Amino acid sequence: MKGHQPRKRFGQNFLVSPGIIRKIVDAVAPRAGDTVVEIGPGLGALTEPLLDRLEHLHVVEIDRDLIERLRQRFPPERLTIHAGDALEFDFGALSSSGLLKIVGNLPYNISSPLLFHLAEYAAVVSEMHFMLQKEVVDRMVAAPGGGDYGRLSVMLQYRYSMERLFIVPPGSFNPAPKVDSAVVRMIPLKVGVTEGNPHGTGEMKCPAAGTAADPELFARLVKAAFSQRRKMLRNTLKEFGGEALLEAQGFAPTARAETLAVADFVRLANVLAAQQTQTK
Repeated sequence: MKGHQPRKRFGQNFLVSPGIIRKIVDAVAPRAGDTVVEIGPGLGALTEPLLDRLEHLHVVEIDRDLIERLRQRFPPERLTIHAGDALEFDFGALSSSGLLKIVGNLPYNISSPLLFHLAEYAAVVSEMHFMLQKEVVDRMVAAPGGGDYGRLSVMLQYRYSMERLFIVPPGSFNPAPKVDSAVVRMIPLKVGVTEGNPHGTGEMKCPAAGTAADPELFARLVKAAFSQRRKMLRNTLKEFGGEALLEAQGFAPTARAETLAVADFVRLANVLAAQQTQTK
């Protein structure tokens, strides 16, 4: 870290624990020929051990000082640096040589919007491994009925099989954050082939939940349902039919969003999609 001052605006907490670094790389299990993308390589704590197992690595980095350090340290034939914001990066542009493996120690301050951005590219990804604030990971993998279960849980569980692998204590970083972190594995749920997908050919499907006929409608429904967690669904889903919709599908109008499983939201969204088709 010599010579570089961590920048709060980029949420920089640099991983320095050799043991944790080794566990993450082992979890990713990179092999020669894999197309691997690292988000936020920072000072290269994961970059170097990843390159020990890969012929080539892509990284996405926003900090110009760190970009220059990486350029001085790694030759371009081994490391391709994509300078810019990961929230705006087109990951699909890297998929021409095969499905992507994406890894990173994600900044806490953009973790949720970045996960939603990455979900757009699930069709061109084989798996992802991220270190995030433990609280965020707990929300990602939460089951219905608990306080951690919310919009993030539903939208990600619709697209991915997820597993929290291990907890990372604050002392593993410099500077040390005030909270625990955790590493999560995310594997896209794919089946069949679909045309017209701007980011790839795999149709996203959760075997237990089914497929949303209108993904945008599904996303709007989930967002509305969790917009006011303490309110009943008959109120939060008024614009979608509220009480009438819920009763017709066997749900108590007094239920709250956290009691519905992913499959329940898919079913409601598909009923609405069918109704819209019939009225056209």
